Amino acid sequence: MTKIVIIQGHPDAAEPHLCHALADAYAKGAQAAGHHVERIELARLGVTFLSSQHEQEQGSPSPAIAEAQARIAEADHLVLVYPLWLGCMPALVKAFLEQVARPGFAYDSARGPLHPGLLRGKSARVVITMGMPAWYYRLVYGSHSLKALQIGILHFVGIRPVRASLVGMVSAKGFPGARWLSRMEALGARAR
Repeated sequence: MTKIVIIQGHPDAAEPHLCHALADAYAKGAQAAGHHVERIELARLGVTFLSSQHEQEQGSPSPAIAEAQARIAEADHLVLVYPLWLGCMPALVKAFLEQVARPGFAYDSARGPLHPGLLRGKSARVVITMGMPAWYYRLVYGSHSLKALQIGILHFVGIRPVRASLVGMVSAKGFPGARWLSRMEALGARAR
């Protein structure tokens, strides 16, 4: 049994979006296969923005962030789902990652930037939805925001491997939503 934490990063909690459906499908497949699944809904956490390096390194996380850290610490596999906004992750997702990935929890600042992070032994799946074709995001944008997340955050804190699902053309006529939901369910069953 794999312990999975699904981090739902769509900032709009007022109505369900494709990100929610993809996360639900992943959870359904994982639970059907006997994996333990927990969720973190960023839009409901009240995540605040950090305003200084000192605050990130020396400040105390809020109770909601401390709870998220505890869930992440216990997880074997993380699933981060969010829409691509202005070519990058929504500000809420970045704010959450800055709050969670603090020294002492995610990395050891005393040992330097080349030391493996403190979250070794965990894997991750990043699911990004976007209006453009996924191939266009890869070719023209160079998947820059995904690379920044993979290398600058997840690999930095020790999470490997990091796999990605880029879901393009979400607002286009004929979007194969059922196929993507089936794909997510299958990935959840395999905890990949």
